[in-house]
Amino acid sequence: MNFSIKNICCIGAGYVGGPSMSMIALNNPSIKVNVVDLNIKRIDEWNDNNLDKLPIYEPGLKEIIKLCRNKNLFFKTSVEESIAEADMIFICVNTPTKTKGIGAGQASDLIWVEASARQIAKHARSNVIVIEKSTIPVKTALTIKTILNCSDAESNLNEKRFYVLSNPEFLSEGTAINDLKNPDRILIGGDDEKSIEALEDIYKTWVPKKKIIRTNLWSSELSKLTANAFLAQRVSSINSISALCESTGANVNEVAKAIGSDSRINPKFLKTGPGFGGSCFKKDILNLVYLCNFYGLQEVALYWQNVLDLNYWQTKRISKIIVNKLFGTITEKKIGILGFSFKADTNDTRESPSIKICQDLIEEGAILKIYDPKVSIYQIESDLKLKEKGNNSSKTNSWEFHQNLYDTAHESDAIIVLTEWEEFSNIDWVRISSLMRKPSWVFDTRRIIDRDKAMESGLETWIIGQG
Repeated sequence: MNFSIKNICCIGAGYVGGPSMSMIALNNPSIKVNVVDLNIKRIDEWNDNNLDKLPIYEPGLKEIIKLCRNKNLFFKTSVEESIAEADMIFICVNTPTKTKGIGAGQASDLIWVEASARQIAKHARSNVIVIEKSTIPVKTALTIKTILNCSDAESNLNEKRFYVLSNPEFLSEGTAINDLKNPDRILIGGDDEKSIEALEDIYKTWVPKKKIIRTNLWSSELSKLTANAFLAQRVSSINSISALCESTGANVNEVAKAIGSDSRINPKFLKTGPGFGGSCFKKDILNLVYLCNFYGLQEVALYWQNVLDLNYWQTKRISKIIVNKLFGTITEKKIGILGFSFKADTNDTRESPSIKICQDLIEEGAILKIYDPKVSIYQIESDLKLKEKGNNSSKTNSWEFHQNLYDTAHESDAIIVLTEWEEFSNIDWVRISSLMRKPSWVFDTRRIIDRDKAMESGLETWIIGQG
């Protein structure tokens, strides 16, 4: 069957659906793209006239939204209506780790994927291409196919035909727009040639054909999990070496440059830090561990579990170093926190190492003064599960929110750089030092500060991965 794609529906207006569909709309002006979500607040934010209030911060995103929104790109809550008029439907819903039941703590919870498939089965017209874009366990397409093709007299499913493809995203938050404009590859998994060609034609409007890779469904699904696992493994590996560098007097940047110059290794993902975060790495590795155990591959499961264990160890290690450097106690001591998002150029805090480190320091009795250029006070409050100081909390002295990085230094004993925002590499350390209580410490977990200037200002410094 030949497909003529005029209407696309994307279920899910989050970090994947919003940017991905914006790029498709930008490069395919003749196709109407509806991004739908039941979260009314999120859809309202996507439609806000003030583009600085978009629910997702990504450099370059608001410029695309300005060009396409309400022309061929629409953000709606009318899920059923948008499904009914679509020729192609992307599933971009959340797939969190299960919190209870079989596989709790490891397996992905596919409740939203299944709900989306049932809505599609009920409301879609015939000959619709359904595309998995959420990060999902291998063989999930079989579940979607079963739901779509089951017999249901009420919705006349016997008169419909669905074509299921896997098209995982490989976006890095903070550089998602550039990743979409210039992808390393576009992966399409499926078993129907015509439906694959229909999706390929959409991408070919801006992506060279040589970058489009075709696989079967299961290879495509597993490739996403494997890619994230391999990237996370590199982060955990270099973080383990950062600790050895601190003990031996080596410099982790120099080590990373030396090994990254080897063409077999390359320099990507060899930057040390407080641990990886974001929505994917931990969740996907846990899912991989679960799958390996499910198929009886215990040794493989243990290997990938160790990647996660090293990441947790790195975060706890930093918390302990901070306490030890501050004379073994931080009770009632003020500590400035620079950065709360899991990486720069995003407002996403999911699995951010900042959360665990801040919780550790609060548990030790510190008063935190937190600043992040894009993360709101409400998000920090939600992540820490503690209200801001003086806001009817049982722990009213645990943390404060600040809108300026220099305010975090006032009467503080230490400053901790936890996110690599560019403004943190250009700090006036003389000014910072004049505001802090002496002796004053700076802990740089991202290796972005000017250490010489900090030390010349009278500050004690600790730099991750440097003896």
